Amino acid sequence: MTDSTKKSAILLIHCLDKPGLVVAITDFIHNNGGNILYLDQHVDSERGVFFMRIEWDLKKFAIQQDKIAEYFETLVASRYQMTAQLHFSDTKLRMALFVSKMSHCFYDLLARYESGELNVEIPVIISNHADLQHVAERLDIDFHCIPVTKNNKQQQEEKQKELLQQHHIDFIVLARYMQVLSDDFVKCYPQRIINIHHSFLPAFPGGRPYHSAYERGVKIIGATSHYVTAELDAGPIIEQDVVHVSHKDSVEDMVRIGRDLEKIVLARAVRHHVHHDLLVYENRTVVFE
Repeated sequence: MTDSTKKSAILLIHCLDKPGLVVAITDFIHNNGGNILYLDQHVDSERGVFFMRIEWDLKKFAIQQDKIAEYFETLVASRYQMTAQLHFSDTKLRMALFVSKMSHCFYDLLARYESGELNVEIPVIISNHADLQHVAERLDIDFHCIPVTKNNKQQQEEKQKELLQQHHIDFIVLARYMQVLSDDFVKCYPQRIINIHHSFLPAFPGGRPYHSAYERGVKIIGATSHYVTAELDAGPIIEQDVVHVSHKDSVEDMVRIGRDLEKIVLARAVRHHVHHDLLVYENRTVVFE
């Protein structure tokens, strides 16, 4: 990654692959006095789609920051029918945490936030239980307990959306929030809700997946982090990992190992989102390392 003290612009681009794309993009930056700090590209040969992440130093860039998107669209993107997202390294995203009673991912993200590893603001924590309110109070983060049942789901989600709007939230992380969000809620935050679950799905669904896996004698434990879509646990995958286990591991061992892995995988996914390291195309992600 680049020097965090530099103020830089980041472009995420995709379009149909054709000659001259890289030259057009890099010339735009070079001709306006930009120094490229990072460039990565990928071509999906099956679909014929070009993907790029490019970052450049703004110190001597000739175009004012608030005009860059307009100039790039006019001079480059419109010529090649590109879809482009522009981000800036000095913009700190505002993240909302949703949590229930399971606290391992919640504590891990907050520890990374406190240490400065996650360059985000966390203005609000929303839960359907009050168990972790004391943690939010210690960190001076606004906490709201909003219990959800099948009878009040729509009403309670409206309360949640109002809070998110009040706090100007950019994206949401479900840190083992044990509620299924409605389609209407998800549509308000497309590609901006990140979830974590064990990778035994769909082979070992339900509330006791590690027990089921233990009974089947599994040899690996996995975790998957993805963007939330209307189809349950079927959104674009951001990050995955696995760890080996054996017949020597008890159910308790598997639960511990699995939760450790969930923390790591979720943190990686959040970091990719915060650093603008990934592009979503159809129902897949391109993650630039």
